[in-house]
Amino acid sequence: MLKNDFLRRSLVLFCAGAGILLILAQWRTVASTTATAVDSLLAPSLAPVPPPARVNGLHLRVDLSLRRVSLYRSDRKLASYPIAVGQRGWETPLGAYQVIEMQRYPVWRHPLTNEIVPQGRDNPLGSRWIGFWDDGRHHIGFHGTPEANLVGQPVSHGCLRMRNSDIQALYEQVSPGTPVIVED
Repeated sequence: MLKNDFLRRSLVLFCAGAGILLILAQWRTVASTTATAVDSLLAPSLAPVPPPARVNGLHLRVDLSLRRVSLYRSDRKLASYPIAVGQRGWETPLGAYQVIEMQRYPVWRHPLTNEIVPQGRDNPLGSRWIGFWDDGRHHIGFHGTPEANLVGQPVSHGCLRMRNSDIQALYEQVSPGTPVIVED
């Protein structure tokens, strides 16, 4: 009986030790991937981002205080448009980005309710979408609006709303990779 107790206790200690080693190994893996995941969730304005390379010399410069976006080729301003910006609590993120997505007649998903609004006259994204920021859940970009009277005001969920005629003109001049600099 004494021999069995010794074997049983040895087996329990061995299993417990192996379990602890597995837990530590798993914790170390989770800790290192969590640190990376947390870094990627930082607000873009907090994460250091080098300015993207200019595409054909074109870049967009957003001035949130003036509520305007300007299209430049090198240092020459080609066009400037009024914009609506993010409201309090949904501020447009500052930083250096690039156009990552473009859509004609986009479908919109409400960021709070997940309600889908199909393309059309009542779609709050208007006729065009030029996305430049995406955290996997929320998307921010330039878009049209059926409510042109709101352009120039802080009313969006972080996006930059434009008159439909302006977003259509801008859409034809940029492409994926075009740098977008958002400043206050």
